[in-house]
Amino acid sequence: MLNVPSQSFPSVGSQQRVSPAGQSRNKVALKPGHSLLDWIRLAKSGRDLTGLRGRLIEVTEDELKKHNTRNDCWTCIRGMVYNVSAYMDFHPGGEAELMRAAGIDSTELFDQVHRWVNYESMLKECLVGRMAVKLSPAPQAQTEKTESTHVNGLSAPPPLRLEPLSAPLPAKDLRPRYDWFQTDATVNIVVYTKRKIPSSGCAVVDLQGDTLRVEMLLGKMSYLLYWRLSSEVQESVDVQAAHSVGKVQVCLRKSVKDKWTKVGQPLELHDTFTQCKDRGLFYRECVLVSKTEVTHDTQVLRLQLPPGSRMQVPVGRHVYLKASVQGTDVVKPYTPVDQTLIPPAQSSAEMGSDVHLMIKVYPDGVLTSHLANLPIGAALSVGGPEGSFTMRVLRDVTHLYMLAAGTGFTPMARLIRLALQDITSIRKTRLMFFNRQERDILWRSQLDDLCGKEERFAVECVLSEPADSWEGRRGRIDVCVLQNFLERPEHSKCLVCVCGPTGFTELAVQLVRQLDFSEEEIHCFQG
Repeated sequence: MLNVPSQSFPSVGSQQRVSPAGQSRNKVALKPGHSLLDWIRLAKSGRDLTGLRGRLIEVTEDELKKHNTRNDCWTCIRGMVYNVSAYMDFHPGGEAELMRAAGIDSTELFDQVHRWVNYESMLKECLVGRMAVKLSPAPQAQTEKTESTHVNGLSAPPPLRLEPLSAPLPAKDLRPRYDWFQTDATVNIVVYTKRKIPSSGCAVVDLQGDTLRVEMLLGKMSYLLYWRLSSEVQESVDVQAAHSVGKVQVCLRKSVKDKWTKVGQPLELHDTFTQCKDRGLFYRECVLVSKTEVTHDTQVLRLQLPPGSRMQVPVGRHVYLKASVQGTDVVKPYTPVDQTLIPPAQSSAEMGSDVHLMIKVYPDGVLTSHLANLPIGAALSVGGPEGSFTMRVLRDVTHLYMLAAGTGFTPMARLIRLALQDITSIRKTRLMFFNRQERDILWRSQLDDLCGKEERFAVECVLSEPADSWEGRRGRIDVCVLQNFLERPEHSKCLVCVCGPTGFTELAVQLVRQLDFSEEEIHCFQG
């Protein structure tokens, strides 16, 4: 639906371009002069993009239905109505894809692909008004409060669909729970997740002023605690986890030594357990503290979280970077990496306080060009984490195969460490890494070092435009290459992970299927 043009997301070579089943989103080549920057310039030009000369109106359902043509296309997202006619030629999904939203409430369609896109900023000048609220009978069940949003001075109408506060629990209650205790100097919140958690962690903690938000990312589910604290605390937090028993403890330091009667006043959605995809994105402002060159066009950016934030991004998940470019918020997902491919001898005490992102800079990329010119000490907003990958797909796997192209390597980097450190069932981990030239191979020396140190790991690099001196494999992905790579020993359980540009991923999945791997044995990383 209303996704950001390709210069912003997904850029060519991004791992964020494929759906879970490996089906490509529809993409079209934009006409010259129709990049994201061109759209931003048009939106800032003062041209009337709504046809209402600056008026904001209340739109009925019948009125919305009338505006369903190419040159008169209105759509509704979360109660706000936009005239997207002027955006047609700027939409990388093409006119046909955008026309699916014509004259209807397209919130569900929008959320299926990229609910993270900051459409309020992108389409601010296209705002027609808000949907008229239908009066509904009084609900029989208690309902959740919904946080209102404001666009151009309008608040979104309340939701038309009223839902119960919580879904019925399964027969066996696997819902996490929490407890708390205090000393004269500290307040400690203990979360019992009731399951083993990975060593990479699953806790996301944000202390902002007098509010504390604690989220546990447990597979596809999210457990949230959210308070306005009873009294003032120092701005730093400590997070400790007992991975084998699934316990996480968050420690706050009191500003004044006194006794609390409770942690604080519960805020919206406190103590709820729901699917991750149903949570709204939460952003915190980070500081760019370093840039490390990886290749001629790729850097690792180290972002330091605020003192009150700790973020343990589960393997295979991504975060969102948000920056203002010419007055418009541009958002793009990136998969964090660790500082190195080879784990340090000792874990860092500051684990969870930094986020490392491996970013390829594209000359015509709106956000990546902005990041390349960003000075050390600059602020960036980081949202999430999000993603569909869960540890469940690795259960009982004995042979882990990874097919990566370009920056599609980023989710594989942490997956390699996870497989070698934490999953004893995996007997072999193999990476086939596709690039154009030798200089494009990310972390090549670290991959070679890991091969020398770990007999369970092997990597093979394939170049499509090699120099004459290249002694490795040449060419592109094909069935012959994969036949020899994807071994299936007797009594083995295999998983093939794929990540890369759209064309690469589609072809890779097709070839892997031809080799009789089932859907359950293939995972495509996606945004």
